[in-house]
Amino acid sequence: MTPDDAADGPTDRESPVGQPVVRGDPTFAGEHAQQAVQFDPDDPDSLGRAADIVERFADDSIGAADSVYMLRGAAACAALVRGEGSYKAAAERADEGVTVSFIRKWARVHDLPRPIRQYVATGDIAPTAAKHIARVTDRSRYLLAWAVLDGDLTVREVRSVASAINAGTDPEAVLDAHDVTLGEMTLRLPRETYTDLRRQAAREGVDPAVLVAEALDEQSTDPATAERY
Repeated sequence: MTPDDAADGPTDRESPVGQPVVRGDPTFAGEHAQQAVQFDPDDPDSLGRAADIVERFADDSIGAADSVYMLRGAAACAALVRGEGSYKAAAERADEGVTVSFIRKWARVHDLPRPIRQYVATGDIAPTAAKHIARVTDRSRYLLAWAVLDGDLTVREVRSVASAINAGTDPEAVLDAHDVTLGEMTLRLPRETYTDLRRQAAREGVDPAVLVAEALDEQSTDPATAERY
């Protein structure tokens, strides 16, 4: 693996590469979950299947308009990179028409954190936007992904924001320039929950958002529920 390949290695993935964690979950993948394919980078037959899927994926012949199928293609790219040892070797294994850039972009999408990939599977985040989200790292990935959901950023805007972040601009400043207010979202609560929230906020003399944030912080640090976050 070359230095550039190592620098672009997987991030924020806890599950094995190629495992259909999201693609195999009916909650996100619907009826496609039953056809989810798992790729094993250490299995020559599985790598051969991944290479075939990558080739067809690059030709837009496995459902280019379907988010779940695009995640499948991304998983195949990632498995091929692990199995072959580099982006270049993976591209060569797939087909002469498959570029290193193509392999890199989609392997990065597969390495996005699961919460983001879930929104890709449901179509709330377009795969084309996910490619640009995957260009940034760590916390910026979440900030950009949630900006897509809550700020209605277009794919072109996501690309612009990702480029600015990679150029060294603070993510919050970039998003603010695109009229995205981080931390702002609209919640629809059951009436009883809404009533109780307002009552409790009035008693404590705080904004309801404070109580929501405190409740989520407590839940995310609880060992029984922390894994969900």
